[in-house]
Amino acid sequence: MYKCNEARLKESIVTFSGFGATEKGGVTRLSLSPEDLEARKYFVECCMELGMAIRVDDMANIYATLPGKSSLPPIVMGSHLDSVLKGGKFDGVLGVLTALEAVRTIIENGIELDVPLTIVNFTNEEGARFEPSMMSSGVLSGKFDKEKMLKSTDMDNVSFKEALKNSGYEGSEENRLEEASAYIELHIEQGPVLEAENIQIGVVEGVLGMVCYEIRVFGESNHAGTTPMKMRKDPLFLANHCITMLIEELGKIDDELVFTIGRMNVTPNIHTVIPDKVVFTIEARHRNPEKISKVEEIIHSLPSMEGGCKIEKEKLWGRDTVVFDQEICSQVELAANGYGYSSKRLYSGAGHDAQFMASYIPSAMIFVPSINGKSHCEEEETTFEDCVKGADVLLETVLNLQTKAALKETLI
Repeated sequence: MYKCNEARLKESIVTFSGFGATEKGGVTRLSLSPEDLEARKYFVECCMELGMAIRVDDMANIYATLPGKSSLPPIVMGSHLDSVLKGGKFDGVLGVLTALEAVRTIIENGIELDVPLTIVNFTNEEGARFEPSMMSSGVLSGKFDKEKMLKSTDMDNVSFKEALKNSGYEGSEENRLEEASAYIELHIEQGPVLEAENIQIGVVEGVLGMVCYEIRVFGESNHAGTTPMKMRKDPLFLANHCITMLIEELGKIDDELVFTIGRMNVTPNIHTVIPDKVVFTIEARHRNPEKISKVEEIIHSLPSMEGGCKIEKEKLWGRDTVVFDQEICSQVELAANGYGYSSKRLYSGAGHDAQFMASYIPSAMIFVPSINGKSHCEEEETTFEDCVKGADVLLETVLNLQTKAALKETLI
């Protein structure tokens, strides 16, 4: 079994962390920003040095391909180079850089590929500059309408269409990834499980289904000092009651259910005024659709009127649980075992490009531990030792998969 080069991978991670580096050791590299364009340019240069063919599609997704002996669809690895505001230096980019390291290891060992190998950098995965997240993989998989995505604007009212045109990376629709033998995405866990259980490799079996609702509570504003308590129509008191009920009832569903009150807005948000409107979100995630249905039942059980206040519930969005290809998951597990790395099968609570790619390409993911479970922050950290172990597993998995794919073609 071949081993990737830890020092070389570390150098790559450190170099890319300089594109958009923040004062506290994180990264701000918003999609199609100058920092992102700088990272893209260097990524392309690295791939061209390895003799890889570069193509770019109409959503600015970059594909770098190392040819194989057969004309089979490629095995694809990768993730994204963009980050959230003041994010970490591993989220997304590690999937691209471990794929790059795997290709470097293949070339330096003179390994002949039966199946082409492609590294992909997906555009605007984070959705931190242009909503929604996973924009480009969503367009490729038919989940999102391209024309609608082009109209998405950032905080400066720059549209995705404008940024795309000015980036120099607006390629042809003909270059889109339409078929592949497999897609494998390596990523940091972004959670505490692997580290807490001292597990080195996460074999990701799928992405949790989720649902998100917005709850709006309407009351009546009045003076905070002159209105008797019994005569108030206070939406914040009622919102607090609803939140308490949701926490209690959702907590009874299942230990694996995770739920979050992520956003709350109080109007007019003045300490001397009784509010007249409170809006908050409730989001829940679970692999079992029946559990998600139970969540929705509980949300809809909230009253429509109480204490003179009106309550509205609106479903903002949801997604079904995505189950990854079991054959690829087994190959990831076998590769980890072959290196003597401990592994655990688990589901991702966070969304990834792989969940959209899985709708038309056999897909799976590899997780490496996140220190203290931190991500989407400057404190995000993963040891370089764990990074290269993930790269080893990625390399062995794609080598085994390309042999199996070539064998199937021979048998046909």
